[in-house]
Amino acid sequence: MTRPLAVVDSADPLACLAALRDALAGDGPAVLFRGGGVNPVHTAPLEVEKRIALVVETSGTTGRPKRVALSADAVLASAAASTGALGDPGQWMLALPVHYIAGSNVLARSLASGVDPVTVAPGRMGAADVLAAIGRFTEKHRYTALVPAQLSRLLDEADENAELASALAGFDRILVGGQATPATLVDRARAHGWAITRTYGSSETCGGVVYDGVPIGQTEVRIADGRVELGGPTLAEYYLGDPERTADAFVEHDQQRWYRTDDAGEFADGVLRITGRIDDVIVSGGVKVRLAAVERVVREQPGLADAVVVAGHHPEWGEVPVVVTTARPDRDALRRLVGAALGPEARPDRIVTVGALPLLPSGKPDRLAVARLVAAAGAAATGS
Repeated sequence: MTRPLAVVDSADPLACLAALRDALAGDGPAVLFRGGGVNPVHTAPLEVEKRIALVVETSGTTGRPKRVALSADAVLASAAASTGALGDPGQWMLALPVHYIAGSNVLARSLASGVDPVTVAPGRMGAADVLAAIGRFTEKHRYTALVPAQLSRLLDEADENAELASALAGFDRILVGGQATPATLVDRARAHGWAITRTYGSSETCGGVVYDGVPIGQTEVRIADGRVELGGPTLAEYYLGDPERTADAFVEHDQQRWYRTDDAGEFADGVLRITGRIDDVIVSGGVKVRLAAVERVVREQPGLADAVVVAGHHPEWGEVPVVVTTARPDRDALRRLVGAALGPEARPDRIVTVGALPLLPSGKPDRLAVARLVAAAGAAATGS
């Protein structure tokens, strides 16, 4: 059995809410939310299996497009798990585009609670936008979901705007995910009294399924050969039109289905800690260095919360960590800090300062583009 797949413009979140409601109930077509208009990609199927309710398009960090097919059961299980973890149903402030899973999840949680979300324009939202949205809340329990860049900007404004700081302190929980959140941002937010929870998950798991390192709902986490794998009822069914990638990403162990992430991780006292990406290890002077660990230390420094660390070429050491940032930090001081934390091989070889970091449509750093910037800067320095 199949059902139609409707491509819905994400510019009108409340229209998307209605479309998702019908898709989950089986009263309407499955939905694929898309920003920037609704002209369908020719490779997108016009029909999907009956069990599919939501399709999420994502480029990921490699730039290779994926279309993640989620069942109604998975979307509803995700919403139920989140509500269970948060403690009380409530009203959500929608600050993320609904064509990303985090935004779609706010819609699904709103449907589960029976209360329409309050919308605020995503992206570079300011204090006035947020305060106006908060003024439209009708429920006692309040929630929102942000990415780290949004949290950082709101913190900068809250440092100068007591009204904004107080209003966000009135939220029951502020979920932050989509990429690693520097501890300095969390500490600053908590200093304002904001209830911050870091989430971990992906489109393939119907969004965040691990809150502050602890799985929610019926989610299970295991580490297989250093790689994080996630299981439970929120898993996607497959990638549309890509059986090879589906077979690689979704595997079975002991009659249970798992999603193989690209993240390396470990458990510390039962809490999951992401240590980096499986493919982010370089060999510098014969010693393995994990770029994510270097980036974590760098981002803890003032003004460097959005810095990116990628591999660069070195004629003697082979590969070396390179920091790309819009700031101009003291290179020697940064090298000392990283070396003290991770060892001398992890010290950044150089710092590349750019006017703006290249980003994916999701707001995450475009690491391929950043790596190309580093390669170009190295070629220019050597005159090649």
